[in-house]
Amino acid sequence: MAKRRVVCDYAGNELFPGDLVNYSARTGNRVRVTDAIIERVTTRRVGGRVVPMLKVRPTGHESGFVRRRSYRAEWVYTEHVRLIAPAFDE
Repeated sequence: MAKRRVVCDYAGNELFPGDLVNYSARTGNRVRVTDAIIERVTTRRVGGRVVPMLKVRPTGHESGFVRRRSYRAEWVYTEHVRLIAPAFDE
């Protein structure tokens, strides 16, 4: 059986490093929507299942009126990610 080696968002769009995505992030007891750039695309084994994950760096454009304290890279599951704009290769 062949492996696809493609990670997709919930709408079926392929995700690659450098793409601009939108995801939901928890902040205390609230949830905010955040734009981020994908740094790394990988899969991990969680609870006996292979789960696609992304390492993303927030851009600073997000919902909510309280500013984000840190713009560090975060690991997120792809089930809450939506592609906004693909990366441009130059």
